[in-house]
Amino acid sequence: MALIETVDLWKTYQMGTEEVHALRGVSIQIERGEYVAIMGPSGSGKSTLMNLIGCLDTPTKGTYLLNGKEVSTMNDDELARIRNEEIGFVFQTFNLLPRATALQNVELPLIYAGVPAKERAVRANEALDKVELGDRKYHRPNQMSGGQRQRVAIARALVNNPSILLADEPTGNLDSRTGVEIMALFQRLHDSGNTIVLVTHEPDVAAYAQRTIYIRDGQVEKDTARAA
Repeated sequence: MALIETVDLWKTYQMGTEEVHALRGVSIQIERGEYVAIMGPSGSGKSTLMNLIGCLDTPTKGTYLLNGKEVSTMNDDELARIRNEEIGFVFQTFNLLPRATALQNVELPLIYAGVPAKERAVRANEALDKVELGDRKYHRPNQMSGGQRQRVAIARALVNNPSILLADEPTGNLDSRTGVEIMALFQRLHDSGNTIVLVTHEPDVAAYAQRTIYIRDGQVEKDTARAA
């Protein structure tokens, strides 16, 4: 059973009197443990697809199965639980709380999940160690470089041991050397068993993935696996 399966997924937005089809019948399967890049030009629908996979939005029609469960049948509480426990999000803009330390930022999903304080601290420390930031745990975002902030964001995404790590242009705000370091970190996470879905418009970032799904005008244009 695929971890992620979409069948004839459509997303239509009403812009005044006009209908805009951001996705037009997208059918894809992503297996557990895969490392997949979703590529496409600006406005192709790749971010819309990411939002649907991440349960941040719902399709206009079509089916999305996550771990074999149909997402459209879930209520708001179930969707919130999935977003918190099944999916780890990494955004281009880091989305960290400016007044909180790295450790407090990483603990956030655990607070929402009702994890006791002692266990939260242990798990947040482990997640920061995974991204090699254990020595910066009491620093605030403004005391860290862009690359370090993105590592904190990745640690926060990992802290609940999610089924999927979803990354939206994760190197978009980083210089090229730091971007390479972050992509090396994703590679290590994939090697240790994480399923990674990465949205990017940069071919050199997509090249790290085992497989690339190209989206154009809301449809899958091609789906290619990297030669082993």
